[in-house]
Amino acid sequence: MLILQQLHKTFSTPQGELPVLNGIDLALDQGESLALMGESGSGKSTLLHLAAGLDLPDQGRISIDGHELSTLDEPARARLRREHLGLVFQQFHLVPSLNVIDNLRLQARLAGREDAEWTAHLMARLGLSGREAYYPEQLSGGQQQRLAIGRALAARPRLLLADEPTGNLDEQSADTVLALLLDLVKETRCALLMVTHSARVAAPLSRLVRLHMGRLKDNAP
Repeated sequence: MLILQQLHKTFSTPQGELPVLNGIDLALDQGESLALMGESGSGKSTLLHLAAGLDLPDQGRISIDGHELSTLDEPARARLRREHLGLVFQQFHLVPSLNVIDNLRLQARLAGREDAEWTAHLMARLGLSGREAYYPEQLSGGQQQRLAIGRALAARPRLLLADEPTGNLDEQSADTVLALLLDLVKETRCALLMVTHSARVAAPLSRLVRLHMGRLKDNAP
């Protein structure tokens, strides 16, 4: 589903060139859940952005569901994100002018795969039934993140990329959101790559890798 081969990424800073990723190799199968951990500034979010085609590596190969990102221009990469990827971030990135149901439908509509039955199922699973006409500001933080997860999965993506999806939540809300996320990932059979700083959050996933000094090291979950 996701293949990263010999990825290298360096950023220019006032102090000079800063190597962040140094020969990253990673493969993620359909239905597999993978936690990516590492110290602050280790390049976890950079790796996730490369996997999403939001940025390009200096060297290396990225393949998503058989599509080579290096062969695609930006409009084609954006189309690939709409049709194959779901993205969840620490910040909810909900559209404040859209109500709950329209936020939930947004990604599926962009992908041309809106399904009324699946949308209703998601509303129930998210615990948001009866709040269709609410706006994001009227929801709690946990509810907003559940909605963001539902939006990402509304189009039934092949790959879900999540960057600290519980980082803004208290422990109880984080546990609820994580359990829901993993249940819906299993239900849709998509692959999951999740960046987290928390070993407790990483523990339920099927596999764990650590990013250190620009390289990945496999660990048992």
